[in-house]
Amino acid sequence: MSFCEDCIKGIRTLETIDGVACYVATPTVEYAKDKVILFLLDAFVSRSSMLTPRLIKGVYTPQQLLADDFAKNGFKVVAMDYFNGDGLPADRILNDKIFNFRGWFATHGTEVTRRPPFDKVIAALKEGDVTKFGASGYCFGAPLLISSCENDTLFPAGAQAKADEILGDGKFAPGYRGEYFLGCTYGFAVRVDLSDPLVKAGKEGSFLASVEFFLEHI
Repeated sequence: MSFCEDCIKGIRTLETIDGVACYVATPTVEYAKDKVILFLLDAFVSRSSMLTPRLIKGVYTPQQLLADDFAKNGFKVVAMDYFNGDGLPADRILNDKIFNFRGWFATHGTEVTRRPPFDKVIAALKEGDVTKFGASGYCFGAPLLISSCENDTLFPAGAQAKADEILGDGKFAPGYRGEYFLGCTYGFAVRVDLSDPLVKAGKEGSFLASVEFFLEHI
């Protein structure tokens, strides 16, 4: 698949869709108006970057860039703030033993975060031209392309093998694809050290697999 200069342009806007704050990336070239990719954020938000003009509540720059990249590949993308402005502080949580993660998670379950905003946004988009949805999820939720990695305590090798066993070989009729990336750790598809060639290859490979999956299924 080849691209010209126009393929890498896009329009980014901050929109409120039925009361939900959204970051919307739209291709400037002709694209299928009946298709939208819902970009499902991971839980981390860098509070220190909240002052940057391209940021909205719940969406920080690395994830915005991924949303932009999908738009560059011909898909309209909607990333919604389903954490209601209260995502995990990425600049502290990994090294903060005081932070009550379990307490935070207990107040951000499906009934509070993902489901209500999703239902509102999807319903609003359906009232327009959209009839087909794809979803790209990171940690908090994902569709049935699974990009896994070598070092992941939350989705270890045994669980990866079990997922392939349950979903592979045509068992999941809508379509299942599993990708595996050596030398990568949890979060490799979003928050990475691009100076490491294996990690760089994992991030880029995971994104390419997502684009190919969407082109095939939506």
